[in-house]
Amino acid sequence: MSLLIENATLLNWGDDPQVTPDQSVYIVDGRIVAIGASADLRSSYPQAERWDADGQIVMPGGIVAHTHFYGAYARGMAIPGAPMAEFPEILRRLWWQLDKALDADAVRLSALVMLVDAIKHGVTTLFDHHASPNIISGSLDLIGQAVEQAGLRAVLCYEVTDRDGLDRMQAGIDENLRWLRACQGEPRLAGTFGLHASLSLSDGSLRACADALPEGVGIHVHVAEHEADEDDSLRRSGQRVVQRLDSFGLWRANSIAAHCVHIDDAERRLLVERGVWVTHQPRSNMNNAVGAMDLQAMLNSGVKLCLGTDGFSNDLWAEWRAAYFLHKVVHRDARQANGADIARMATVNNARLAETLFPGQRLGVLEVGAQADLILVDYRPFTPFTGENAPWHVIFGFETSMVTGTLVDGKILMKDRRLQTLDERAILREALAHAPQVWANYRRYVERYLQSET
Repeated sequence: MSLLIENATLLNWGDDPQVTPDQSVYIVDGRIVAIGASADLRSSYPQAERWDADGQIVMPGGIVAHTHFYGAYARGMAIPGAPMAEFPEILRRLWWQLDKALDADAVRLSALVMLVDAIKHGVTTLFDHHASPNIISGSLDLIGQAVEQAGLRAVLCYEVTDRDGLDRMQAGIDENLRWLRACQGEPRLAGTFGLHASLSLSDGSLRACADALPEGVGIHVHVAEHEADEDDSLRRSGQRVVQRLDSFGLWRANSIAAHCVHIDDAERRLLVERGVWVTHQPRSNMNNAVGAMDLQAMLNSGVKLCLGTDGFSNDLWAEWRAAYFLHKVVHRDARQANGADIARMATVNNARLAETLFPGQRLGVLEVGAQADLILVDYRPFTPFTGENAPWHVIFGFETSMVTGTLVDGKILMKDRRLQTLDERAILREALAHAPQVWANYRRYVERYLQSET
């Protein structure tokens, strides 16, 4: 299969971002084969199927480094009881009851809803962190099948935790191991080994995870999202979270530490030493009132810093903006969170992380030999648009309503804002029909929790 996207303005990220007008991209069997002036490629490949970009921007698709598909069913849900003041109570009353409310259909449909959202928002690769304690075995297959149906690229894991008992803790380990075997050789599916967080794992459970962790496989875990995680780790072990996990040998060079809002300098140094990737989710951090990571300290220390959404919509550019603004207002310093740094986190770093899970595939760039994971954006700037100022055009000008096309491995997933691989209306109808059951299940669990607290 070959495709020539012509008459495009190319936006290519990397160490030296470039904006180049009147270009074409020639794609064969999922990879970029040629890039050049539109007239030249049109004459070189006259038999190729053509897609006239009509001056739109063609750029690499977005990559979300940390998310939760199952969070889709939280949208609009009423949470019983008094307003929750702190994050530990949000966990206990919202997320740890919602995940128990999920059945097989809810797991499948929440994934499909989020994948529709990803395609429409120009996201082509996602790192999902899943939990459904009443349906553990096979849950990642349900999500993987949805990803295959959508045509996107995803890295999946199941979050191991003690909070639902040791049998389910072991079932979570088994599901991670089963999925890692199942996705081997799949070009658009990969796996990590999921853990919830230090605060919900005993020493015995961490030892079980460490003993089960295959060679070369990294973990994907929440770290110090709230001070409670550090307090719990100090009580259990006399060590802070990063050191506690390190004492079990869990950090690998392809591990992902989500949030890291409350880590200290020694923890940052250890993460750098172990080569761990850290993901920042500013919209979630603001929503949960957990604070803001020390972004500048992260950047200065050399941490490999990426950007995720934590189950919010896949509007990755909204996450850029949140990161850009959050740290300025926290520090009352307009020099914080430079746009070029935010762009590098979201593009270069996210892509390099994805490449560690998809070896042999070049992602997140427009270059010959790279995977054709591309999006078309109908952005018509009225000021000069260059590689140097591209981050600020994204932050202050790009809207996801401007995304008109999405491709993964050269396959068209959306063209002219019309989804090609998923029936959006049918998915939304089915998800809506199932939502009352999920919410009723959730209410039953949360009311039981509230009664136990009185």
